[in-house]
Amino acid sequence: MSDAALGITRSIAGQPWRWRRASADMASENLAPDDLVTQLLLARGVARDDLDRQRNPTLRSFMPDPSLFRDMDAAAARLADAVEAREAVTIFGDYDVDGATSAALLVRLLRALGLPVGAYIPDRLMEGYGPSGAALVKIGEAGSKLVVTVDCGAQAFDAIAEAKAAGVEVIVVDHHQCATSLPEAFALVNPNRLDEVPDAAIHGNLAAVGVAFLLGAALLRTLRARSYFAGRDEPALIDLLDLVALGTVADVARLTGFNRALVTQGLKVMARRGNIGMAALMDAARLTKPPSATDMGFALGPRINAGGRVGKSDLGVRLLTTSDPQEAADIALELNRLNEERRAIEAAVLDEAIEASGRCGNAPVAIVAGAGWHPGVIGIVAGRLKERLHRPAIVIALDDDGIGKGSGRSISGVDLGAAILAAKESGLLVAGGGHAMAAGLTVAAGQVDALGAFLNDRLAADVERASGDKALLIDAVLAPRGISPLWCEAIESAGPYGAGWPAPRVATGPVRIVESGIVGADHVRLIVSGEDGARFKAIAFRSAETELGQTLLNTRGRKLWLAGRAKRDDWGSRPAAELHLEDAAWAD
Repeated sequence: MSDAALGITRSIAGQPWRWRRASADMASENLAPDDLVTQLLLARGVARDDLDRQRNPTLRSFMPDPSLFRDMDAAAARLADAVEAREAVTIFGDYDVDGATSAALLVRLLRALGLPVGAYIPDRLMEGYGPSGAALVKIGEAGSKLVVTVDCGAQAFDAIAEAKAAGVEVIVVDHHQCATSLPEAFALVNPNRLDEVPDAAIHGNLAAVGVAFLLGAALLRTLRARSYFAGRDEPALIDLLDLVALGTVADVARLTGFNRALVTQGLKVMARRGNIGMAALMDAARLTKPPSATDMGFALGPRINAGGRVGKSDLGVRLLTTSDPQEAADIALELNRLNEERRAIEAAVLDEAIEASGRCGNAPVAIVAGAGWHPGVIGIVAGRLKERLHRPAIVIALDDDGIGKGSGRSISGVDLGAAILAAKESGLLVAGGGHAMAAGLTVAAGQVDALGAFLNDRLAADVERASGDKALLIDAVLAPRGISPLWCEAIESAGPYGAGWPAPRVATGPVRIVESGIVGADHVRLIVSGEDGARFKAIAFRSAETELGQTLLNTRGRKLWLAGRAKRDDWGSRPAAELHLEDAAWAD
């Protein structure tokens, strides 16, 4: 095919290699840094006349007017009333990272405004996802007649109706997909409302913490217009961007547009370590350098999540809102311990889920269910299955009462959240919702097969289309000597990288394998040598049992092209680089 990178139409992993951008079929190791960044930006869909803005994504350049969003001004005005009246307010958050950071952001902002505010995070096992009527009424009875739900509430019809009847007003701040009708909340701010105006709907990829940030901006603007800050300092909302960055990355929101600006600027705030709890978490994760988006996704996020998955659900919010260094250190260490416990539980459930997935055959959606599986890890396991099977996966934990709690992860081009919402509206689910790439559900055990049939029928064409487009996209080809710290440093200025803004993938070679072996549980570690005399390390994660891994372990002498992401390696006495290997192809 004309766009085949290096002429590779079928790799060892069984896929073609293609240039991410048609004009990228050139050696890139000699590009000047500015030219390299330009190529990377263009390959990620940036228009030439937008290059300057995208090189340095600032809030000023990307932030929408909060008033664009339906109910935003009403929500801001109601909170401003509460601030002026010193009214007790409770923030009701989800138990994941997005929920914890959203709640922490509003708690810290409202406390800075002098408001008595608390946080309520439901227990995953005892209360489940989202607000219940009982919880909202209890909060009201304790003195908070205004509750703000964050990262939940868009589907809480009964709970919000019960709260309203009890005299509790609810503001919903969410990003999950909405139904055609909406709960009777005082205000419901969500870019994924079906009645949202187009200029606001384009921000449907915001995490809930991004929506909460916009509400914070709208609140401060409202108070400013009321001359509230005439005799007092205005809180610096920008100082809370570290929370926004963490929640956005951990929720796998697309790092394009406004999200990219939020994360770029949030990383700068995080590097200053002004949030005592965030700094303690970085210490617990042994992050000594300014964190990256990768660190947030793989080191900080999982530790915050561990509280909601296998520990106490409010640990994350408590950590991110405390002003006591000792309390922060204690909570961070507890989250670190719980994260290790979560890993062990996850490994056991994953093994059983992989075995069960073999009974799914070639169904478009892999749906597995098991009794005794810990519901706190099913989302992670679903993600692992999706990566392994290259199709949407749903993992359901069945309890003794015949009720299953499920979590799903999807692939690009397949809107799982909409399908789950349709299944709920068809009567197949007790509860369910989500967004395109992730969803949660509650289902009776007897309905699991019917749910599978419904989802497979609805999503078959989308999965086939997405799978048919499967190819490894290459940004540049490097000589083996080009796998260097200099390359790694050069590409960082086109980041941050994550969902929707992938880190550059390079092809390099031809190389021969000098050494190979298995490290950890199933990672394949290599030392390779190029024809230019350069040697570098490479590692293929979780690949020992795959065709790619077995080929790498058992090949000597033959030349290979390798493809993956070059990463800086600072473990040795001097900086080096290694290739995080994703695929390989024969070069002879």
